Amino acid sequence: MIDLGVMVPADKILSEAKRHRADIIGLSGLITPSLDEMRHVAAEMKRLNFRAPLLIGGATTSRAHTAVKIAPNYDHGVVYVTDASRAVGVAGALMSDERRPAYLAEVGADYGRIREEHAKGRERNPRIDLSAARANALSLDWKNYTPPAPSFIGVRAFRDYDLGVLARHIDWTPFFASWDLAGRYPRILEDDIVGEAARGLFADAQKLLADVIANKRLTAHGVAGFWPANAVGDDIELYADEARESPIAVLHGLRQQIAKREAGAPNFCLSDFVAPKDSGKRDYVGAFAVTAGVGEEALAASFDRANDNYSGIMAKALADRLAEAFAEHLHARVRRELWGYAKDEAISAEEMIAEKYQGVRPAPGYPAQPDHTEKATLFRLLNAGENAEMALTESYAMTPPASVSGLYFSHPQSLYFGVGNIAKDQVEDYARRKKTPVAEVERWLSPILGYDA
Repeated sequence: MIDLGVMVPADKILSEAKRHRADIIGLSGLITPSLDEMRHVAAEMKRLNFRAPLLIGGATTSRAHTAVKIAPNYDHGVVYVTDASRAVGVAGALMSDERRPAYLAEVGADYGRIREEHAKGRERNPRIDLSAARANALSLDWKNYTPPAPSFIGVRAFRDYDLGVLARHIDWTPFFASWDLAGRYPRILEDDIVGEAARGLFADAQKLLADVIANKRLTAHGVAGFWPANAVGDDIELYADEARESPIAVLHGLRQQIAKREAGAPNFCLSDFVAPKDSGKRDYVGAFAVTAGVGEEALAASFDRANDNYSGIMAKALADRLAEAFAEHLHARVRRELWGYAKDEAISAEEMIAEKYQGVRPAPGYPAQPDHTEKATLFRLLNAGENAEMALTESYAMTPPASVSGLYFSHPQSLYFGVGNIAKDQVEDYARRKKTPVAEVERWLSPILGYDA
């Protein structure tokens, strides 16, 4: 096994594969921009006459995306693998001269059926014109609503945040899922099938977490900010102060284009939750970036040097959970104190995890705004590098990896939604608003394009 690391260009992957005479090439994607890069690698493999099979996996990948977007670019086997534990069996089939032809034929036939269903799905779920989607936007009663003002304008840093406080807000269910143990915490600890394994894992996690907190082996930094804001169409303008003379930044929005079957169901866009500029209302938008990953690589490396891979993986999993807990905890402070629009909120940790609170915190790269490039605006406004020791890679992944960022909206009717697939008219309109070439926008939004780019 030859690990080339993260953010490796296609030419290096393929040159190294050729140099080492690799039997199989594997690609793993953590964020959506990597999906298009996988398609590019597959196309390059075809152009360069490779014959090694290509394995696809990672958090953002799927069997359907592999079948529809990646497999058609390469003729010698593209196989989606759900997780690392399944890779052993797949690799075994691909390495066997006797089993490989039948296995790849079976996968190819399966992917062909998926592509057919995908094509039929487009016909069953047509996209409406962008103008029609905008005409069906969420209509809020701005005349009888006064947006709440935050306690400050600008940014505030939260350095060396207390890990003990954050630990009380950890959602442990995703932690178990990351170890392939299915079930909700705390019930999973008593599960008839995985309970014993879950209890052992949880005990190890608690021991390491206590050590991390006591000896400050991880450091948490965060930053939050609020700005005067108003919606202008599908975009949101942010201003430096209450004079609101000219925007210091624009948050670009994407709108649902699926034809709604339910009467009165709107086609959402994040800008719907902010008072329009012509409404006369003075609204606000917040943003945040938090990490619990400062020191994560050094901690994991210390375990790796001791040949303790288990603890190294555990350390990274705990850093991720602490970062998510930081986002949850800071959002609660925003609602009750920093923005203060829900001062009297009294909900449990379980209710917070279930998102039973007023306001939302969507993030670029996620369903309500699938464009990762919007993180650049967010990080610039927050000065995340200086305030929280966070940065963006060229593909807009956050570093340290155990990091979370997003926006804050306060309106009582704001909610989480998914944009879904969009049509070319919106891509062209979005490119114009962002002053970005259409081809570039298509590259970043390739997972949600409702057409073949």
